[in-house]
Amino acid sequence: MNRTTVSLIAGVAALAAVTGFASMSEPDTSGTATAKAAALLPVERTSLLCPAPSTSDLAETAYTSFTPVAKGTGDGGTAELLAAGKESADGKTDDKKDDDKGSSKGDEKDGKEKPVLTPKEPGKPVTGEASGAESPALVGTAEGRFAPGWTVQQTTQIPAGTGRGLLGTNCTAPDTEFWFPGASTAKERTDYAHLTNPDAAAAVADIELYGKDGALKSTVGEGIQIPPHSSEAVLLSTLIDQPQTDLTVHVTVRSGRVAAAVQAVDDKLGGDWLASSTDPAGSLVLPGIPKDATSVRLVAFAPGDADADLKVRLASPNGTITPAGSETLHIKAGMTAAIDLGDVTRGEAGSLILTPTGRPTPVVAALRVVRGKGDKQETAFIPATGPVNTRATAADNRSKGSTLSLVAPDSAAKVKVTASAGSGGGTAAEKTYTIKGGTTQNVELPVPSGLKGTYALTVEPLSGGPVHAARMLEEASGGVPMFTVQTLPDDRGTVEVPDAEQDLSVLQK
Repeated sequence: MNRTTVSLIAGVAALAAVTGFASMSEPDTSGTATAKAAALLPVERTSLLCPAPSTSDLAETAYTSFTPVAKGTGDGGTAELLAAGKESADGKTDDKKDDDKGSSKGDEKDGKEKPVLTPKEPGKPVTGEASGAESPALVGTAEGRFAPGWTVQQTTQIPAGTGRGLLGTNCTAPDTEFWFPGASTAKERTDYAHLTNPDAAAAVADIELYGKDGALKSTVGEGIQIPPHSSEAVLLSTLIDQPQTDLTVHVTVRSGRVAAAVQAVDDKLGGDWLASSTDPAGSLVLPGIPKDATSVRLVAFAPGDADADLKVRLASPNGTITPAGSETLHIKAGMTAAIDLGDVTRGEAGSLILTPTGRPTPVVAALRVVRGKGDKQETAFIPATGPVNTRATAADNRSKGSTLSLVAPDSAAKVKVTASAGSGGGTAAEKTYTIKGGTTQNVELPVPSGLKGTYALTVEPLSGGPVHAARMLEEASGGVPMFTVQTLPDDRGTVEVPDAEQDLSVLQK
């Protein structure tokens, strides 16, 4: 067998390992080679990583896991979240579990770890909890019917002290590059970059920082070692000498892969998680600005060699408007730029749309949003996010305090929103909405009948132009309007698999 034949078989085998569906047919006796169109199939394995939630002894953290019901997944599969560096009760670490062996029994035997949560079935949320400053980062894997669209929400409430507020983040899949515009090392801020490694080999990552004048020199941020199944929290202020009000953090991975998130804590404005911006692009959408926001700050960065000039528009319920005095933003190449937009939403739902004024130049961006006044203020972050292509999910919604924002930046779009059964009981419900082009709508949510516990919201575009989405959770405490916002990128629950029918006999000559 020659090298070409070996390469072809190896490629098909690798694809089968990822999807569990790829196959190779018997050789075509006619001697011809055929290839069918790629099939869209459910993913077979998904990894999600949750950062260590807090350093506060007062922190109370809730974890909510949800997988939408998907076609073509079969009946087998497992999912669980474990403390980083721990083994499940069946003696298997995250990346050594066998397919379809069932979930952990949840007993702590022989020093093995009880999972924080173990989902029982798709379509119904499962919750877990942790408390205090010692709560670890979590490493999770879903396989089989639990993998497509698996979503885990981490929500932490800190009632008092530094970083008090409602801190929320979607646990994220590992990758090799992340952008975080909106970080800071100002004296009132304490920002940490959390890096979590899901694999059995050590990962090596670099952290680069960019301020208003460009790249900031730092050798400390190079070659950061993240041990297997572990998490490292890096205090950004230790990487540079001088405080920087507006920073863009760039995390790149030399070897292995990690999940990355930035925890931003302000002495007066509370704290929240800053999720990574979508990949650099010429146009960006930042959905879900609260209608009662008292301060909105836009932070953007141009990673290439060319300056970027952006038109700044607000998509309101009635159409797009241009914020007075903030019509455009100029970003020098390799530098971080920021503008204050004030109370730009003025009591109405809103999303920010950034488009090039001339030739498109890739940029990344995020918003810092403040609600409340005086000493009763709270902060959250909204990164630029991509559209919902097939489906997106937000877990941990409550009977009160959940707001879903949908924005159609171009043409009108029709969207279906499904509320799952509750974690403690209830019947799923759904509604369909039409979002006019250039508008943002805070939609009236479908709520499961007989709801007990929390529920998940799944967004599925039906027709029309692209749709971007964000979910806000809010909970007042001591007069502070605590809140957190999570964007809803596409869940990537499916993968294109070519249905190849290749006559290998023609290669064996």
